[in-house]
Amino acid sequence: MALILLALLPTALLLGWWGIEDLSEALTYTGRITGAILILVAGLSLLGAAAVVDHWGRNIFPYSGVVALIGTVAASLTNAMLLLEAFRDGDSTLYRVLFSLLTVGSAWAVLTVWRTSVVIPSPKRVAAAVIVSSALAMANFGYQHLYQPSQQGARPLVTIAVGKPALSKDRKKFAVPVDIKIENHSNVGFFVLGTEFHAMGERVSLSRTDLLRKKWRADAKTFRDFRVQHPLSRREIYQPGQLVLAQPWMPAGNWIEANDAFATKTVVQLPIDTPYDQLALYASAQIARKDRLGLWQFQVNGYSWGSGKVPQWVKKDKNLDSVAYRGRVYENNAIDRHTMDPRYVAVYWQFGTHGAALLASITRNGEENRIQSGAEIRETTSRYGLATVEAGPIKQTLWDIKNQQ
Repeated sequence: MALILLALLPTALLLGWWGIEDLSEALTYTGRITGAILILVAGLSLLGAAAVVDHWGRNIFPYSGVVALIGTVAASLTNAMLLLEAFRDGDSTLYRVLFSLLTVGSAWAVLTVWRTSVVIPSPKRVAAAVIVSSALAMANFGYQHLYQPSQQGARPLVTIAVGKPALSKDRKKFAVPVDIKIENHSNVGFFVLGTEFHAMGERVSLSRTDLLRKKWRADAKTFRDFRVQHPLSRREIYQPGQLVLAQPWMPAGNWIEANDAFATKTVVQLPIDTPYDQLALYASAQIARKDRLGLWQFQVNGYSWGSGKVPQWVKKDKNLDSVAYRGRVYENNAIDRHTMDPRYVAVYWQFGTHGAALLASITRNGEENRIQSGAEIRETTSRYGLATVEAGPIKQTLWDIKNQQ
C-alpha cells in the first residue's frame, strides 16, 4: 500500500499543478483541454489513493478495489504519455527520471491492485469507459503535441504603396511618400519580432545594342545574393543599387491580432540632382505565432559595432551592421514550460550600403553563437511558427520629378 501511494500521490500533485497552470494560462484551446484532463487524472489519482487505503485496510467501501484500479490505470497512462513528451521535446534530466519512476511505479501499482482479485461490476461497461477516456486523452495529446506543431497556418501580408513624389519649395529636393501595411487575414495572432524598410537608389544605363548571352548568364549568377534582385534585360546594364534609407517601421515585440492590420507611412527624401534614376523599395517583418509562444522583455540587446551580445555568425559580413533584439520565450503549455530549458528569441536587423535584412533565431541561453543545423532550424520554425514576410522590390522611377529641376 505504501509503495502504491508513493506512485499515486506525487502523480496527483504534479498533474494537478500543471493542469491548473494549463487551464488558466495555456495559449490554445487544446492546451486548456489538456489542463482539464490533467486535473481530472489528478483527481482520479487522489481518489485511487484513498481507495487503496480502504482496500488494504478496513474495506468499508465495497468498490474500493475498482476505484483503486481505475486511479492507477489513469495515472499509469498519463505518466507514460508525459514520459514520451519529456524524451521527445524535454531537456530536463530531472523530469525524465521522475516520469520514468512514476511510469514504472504506477504500472506496477496497476498489476498489484489487479492481483488482489478485484471484483469489477459490469466489466464490459468499465472497460468501455476506460478505453473511451484513454482514447480521448491520447487523441488530445497527439493533436496538441504532434499534429498541431506541424501546421504553419497562414501568414500576414506586407504591402508597399508609393505616393506621388513632391518637390520642395526651393526646388532643390523632393520626397517620395511610402505607405507600409501588414494585414493578418488568418484566425491566429502573430508577434512581430522585427521589421525593416529600406530604399535602394539605382542608376539605369542602357546599351545601344543588345546585350550578349554571356552577360545574361553572368547576371543570373547574382540571384543567389538577397541584396541583388534585378531582371534580365536586353538593353539595361545592371548597376548595383545603394542604400538611401533604412528603418524599422513597427515597434519590435508588438503583435497583430487575427483579422487585424497595422499601417504606417514614411518618406524617402533625395536632392533633386541625385544621380539615381529609380528607387527600389523593400519591406519585411519577422513574425512568430501567438499560439505557439509567449514573449517577455523583448528589447534591444546590443550592436555589432559596440557593446552587447551579437554572435560571430551575424557579424561575419563586415559590410553589414547589426542591431540585436532579444527576449524570453514562454512555451504554450505547462508540460513544455517545465520539461524544457528556457529559450530566448533573438532578431538581428542588418543594414549596409548594399541593403538591409532581418535574421532570427531561438536558442537556449548561452547557445547564441552556435550555428544550428538545417534540421534544428526547420524544427524551431515549425514549433514556434517563425516566418519572414516580405514585400518588394517596388520600383519607382525618378525621371518625372528630376525633369522639374
